[in-house]
Amino acid sequence: MIESGKNPDFEIPTEDITYVVEFCNTETSSHLLAAGTDSKVSVYLCKFKEEDDDVEDFDYERLAEFQNGCRATAIAWSPETTITSLPKVLRFAVAGSDRRIRVFTTDLKGNDSVEILEGHTDFVNSVTFDPDTGDQLASVGDDRWCQIWDRDGNKQLKFPLGAPGMSVCWHREEPMKVMVGQKDGVIKIFSLSGQQQLMSFDTGQVPLMEADWSVGNKGLLIGAVAGTDWFMFDVSVSSRPVERRQIHVEGARHFRWAKCHDSLVATVGRPGRQIKVFNTKHQQNPLTISQPITYSISWHQKVTCPCCRG
Repeated sequence: MIESGKNPDFEIPTEDITYVVEFCNTETSSHLLAAGTDSKVSVYLCKFKEEDDDVEDFDYERLAEFQNGCRATAIAWSPETTITSLPKVLRFAVAGSDRRIRVFTTDLKGNDSVEILEGHTDFVNSVTFDPDTGDQLASVGDDRWCQIWDRDGNKQLKFPLGAPGMSVCWHREEPMKVMVGQKDGVIKIFSLSGQQQLMSFDTGQVPLMEADWSVGNKGLLIGAVAGTDWFMFDVSVSSRPVERRQIHVEGARHFRWAKCHDSLVATVGRPGRQIKVFNTKHQQNPLTISQPITYSISWHQKVTCPCCRG
């Protein structure tokens, strides 16, 4: 983990290579972190001094461990997740290298369950729950499909894609729409109620590796990395990017908007698995650092701290 403006400050040692990390995005359980390896997913309770006066700097505790049976490729938390009220509920989805999606649920008292969703015919790159109830799950993969699943694991909708789907996002302001980033540089928004594509945006560059929908800005801003550059689109203005900058000279891999700040962005790219955090409103980079290996990046809900892991 990296605190803005500093070298890596907080570390959680793991026995295996961690391929994907994801902070919980619910207001009451933002200190939960899921980390997926080759065969399992561990859930940690992370405590920062900004949130807890009893913590000197950073502390963590492993709450639970789940066997996934294969390498985790993406993780998404359900909005139902809570550990501050009873009954406690942890619910999250894990996409695996076996093309399946597993939805894990636990009350941290031994009542655990897993539901396996099958339907993708190739690598699954991204999953996300609807932000209101968690009754729906969206997924995209190399099979060029965006699939919408109901709570029972049934496929409700399927949207064909023009290229492998790299990212899928829901936004709280737009609960009946999903955004999909395609590897060919095109970003699409689909209507669940109309069951059709509403609009598209083109970076004009390939490969698009990750796209994200800003949690702030009333759902108007979408960002992505493609080739060596990052792009920002204002969905209310034009299908062309309102801003574009070269960010990683040998290619960008990850892009995430901060959850606690409307204009902060984190990217990962080459050379050297370089991590950059910058403010979209000016040209300065608050943080630039290279890590030996960085497979994934996630922002904390309240603390200006991106988590990178490899």
